[in-house]
Amino acid sequence: MLDQREHVRPEVVVTGMGATTPLGGDVPTSWSALLAGESGVTALEDPWAGQLPVRIAGVLRKDPAEIVDRVQRRRLDRSQEAALVAAREAWADAGAPEVDPERLAVVVGTGIGGALTMLDQDDRLEALGPRLLSPFTIPRLMPNGAAAVVSLELGARAGTHAPTSACASGAEALAVGAALIRSGRADVVVAGGTDACLHPLSIGGFARMGALSTRNDTPELASRPFDRDRDGFVMAEGAGLLVLERAEFARARAARPYAVLAGAGVTSDAHDMTTPDTRGQVRAITEALRDADLVPADIGHVNAHATGTPAGDITEARGIAQAVGTHPAVTATKSATGHLLGAAGAVEAVFTVLTLRHALIPATRNLTDTAPEVELDLVTGGPRAVPVTAALSTSFGFGGHNVVLTFRSPS
Repeated sequence: MLDQREHVRPEVVVTGMGATTPLGGDVPTSWSALLAGESGVTALEDPWAGQLPVRIAGVLRKDPAEIVDRVQRRRLDRSQEAALVAAREAWADAGAPEVDPERLAVVVGTGIGGALTMLDQDDRLEALGPRLLSPFTIPRLMPNGAAAVVSLELGARAGTHAPTSACASGAEALAVGAALIRSGRADVVVAGGTDACLHPLSIGGFARMGALSTRNDTPELASRPFDRDRDGFVMAEGAGLLVLERAEFARARAARPYAVLAGAGVTSDAHDMTTPDTRGQVRAITEALRDADLVPADIGHVNAHATGTPAGDITEARGIAQAVGTHPAVTATKSATGHLLGAAGAVEAVFTVLTLRHALIPATRNLTDTAPEVELDLVTGGPRAVPVTAALSTSFGFGGHNVVLTFRSPS
């Protein structure tokens, strides 16, 4: 007769976190700046920015070049450098677990990948010819490059995965990581997301869609999720990685978990390439709750995807109210960081976990006049001190990708 414990789904816990963001070069500085109400959005000083209709962005507060050595940087795209910085912090924060490499996996999502390398090398090709292209061009531009770099750094052999789900990529990476542990394929997974593509092409392209805020004169006021006067998102760069472990494995090494990644909901809209659909978001939230064996009343906090676009915020507000209700305290941390694209869901997962850990919900910056269509309990003015035992982090991406993660406090 099989041991009954074999039929119990393994619990997945968060034991380490790393991030590099426009607010700070690591998790503690990013979190402190977020609680202090700081903005990571600044005016772009690069010469190329002068020609653009949008000249603001969330630039990394600490250049990865200060951490990654020069020889290694020759082989890496900026998005890969950021992922490596976050991975090193997360791994050290988890206590560098001693794990069989064949039980260690890596999942790093990205929305754009090594586009800076592709654009730079295309310029080089046009100016100097193919013989002077970097021999590292292809590894640097591959969308799976960041995941590969982290797996090489850690010696992970249980699988290396790279979800590309637009702005839901980082969150989907965490969902995949949890699934790897639950399925028995890994004991430890380093998962999250990265993106770094502040370039005339990407900024100009988003601006041409009408997706970006044009508050060039007041960059710190530009990102305004849920506000009546929001006019688009602010493009940003960053990375966030979390160490996920099978709870029994973490317990055996006396690791203290930050939180439990209790559930994930992943759906697709099949509705429109860029226009979100409330129905798909509601299904993702419902699945995330069901997967965590929780009900809406259990949720005390939602870290919303809320980018500051006129249509997107309303769609999400309606989805949250319909799927969970209006009782959870909701915050939108993109108001401080800008939109980290493929890294957004992972960095916001870090903030959600810290909210659970410290019983402190960061405020939504720049929210001075809530849009009348939004009927949620939005945290404004300053952090709200309130015990939270279960929370959601929502992430949605172009193409109709919907990913919702459920975190709860450890037992």
